[in-house]
Amino acid sequence: MKLSEHRTPQFRRNILLEELLTELNADLELSEEKLISSNLNQEMPFPLILVMGPLRSGTTLFTQWLANTDLVAYPTNLLSRFYQAPILGSKIQLLLTDPRFNFRDELGEFAQQAEYRSENGKTKGVLAPNEFWYFWRRFLSEPQRDIWSDEELKQSMDIATMRAELIGMMNVFQQPFATKGMLFNYNIPFLNSILEKVVFVQIKRDPVSNVASVLDARKRQLGSESQWYSFQIPEYEALKDLDPITQVSGQIHHINNAVDNGISSVDESRKLVVQYEEFCENPKYFFDALAAKLGLNNPKYNGPSKFELSRTNILNAEQISAALKSFK
Repeated sequence: MKLSEHRTPQFRRNILLEELLTELNADLELSEEKLISSNLNQEMPFPLILVMGPLRSGTTLFTQWLANTDLVAYPTNLLSRFYQAPILGSKIQLLLTDPRFNFRDELGEFAQQAEYRSENGKTKGVLAPNEFWYFWRRFLSEPQRDIWSDEELKQSMDIATMRAELIGMMNVFQQPFATKGMLFNYNIPFLNSILEKVVFVQIKRDPVSNVASVLDARKRQLGSESQWYSFQIPEYEALKDLDPITQVSGQIHHINNAVDNGISSVDESRKLVVQYEEFCENPKYFFDALAAKLGLNNPKYNGPSKFELSRTNILNAEQISAALKSFK
């Protein structure tokens, strides 16, 4: 049974849309291949920013905020539909949404900011950030798998095409490109070895709040706290038969541990650790820190002064705390 069949009705995939996108991307593939070939031997013109960390840790809020800073380009809901032709998709997005090409406001309704709203990571709006998983899975030899060792990725991943398309999108937008990279939470050393310009942004959240948020997301999207939510992880077999609170506590613990271990070997110039609660209190601090990592000189910050923290009163906090301690 496909994962989409487990979802509550509002979260199920639109099959007609999936079929149309498959057809459209196949139609564009030959033209995209020409663009890819011209980028194969190029160096990355700008850094790639990869947002890492557990599900429900604040990665969506961070990417929405980042999208509104003008520091970076990012995968939008529009661009994500061109997952097999993202360089062409980037040009189409510029044509439809960039004010420079909006002749007499013919397409003015496309120009919009990314709002700070989402539902289980899903955003609304043409230019709202998208998780871009279809793009990343294209380069895996078995796209349905979630668990890969670094050695497996070195042997089987289509690294050349992936880099060429990232370079192509950066060339179109003329900016660093920022995207979620949580599919590869366990493969940071591999990514660090193949990307000459990268900044890993690790999002960390109070674990009790993080676990409570995952449990709520399970109920919304899958109708039950007991259903596994998000990517499988190497520890899945050991966790799958545990009660929901212990299972999710293990899920969050192991992901945080994997990212901590992976990012520990990354040079300081190529990483930024963001504590979610501190980010909500002072986002400008992290704007300045990221701008420095990107080599930008004193860019102007026009974003919110703070964000309101969610989940300040958690009913099952003691149970979650005990479950988290069992993994230490």
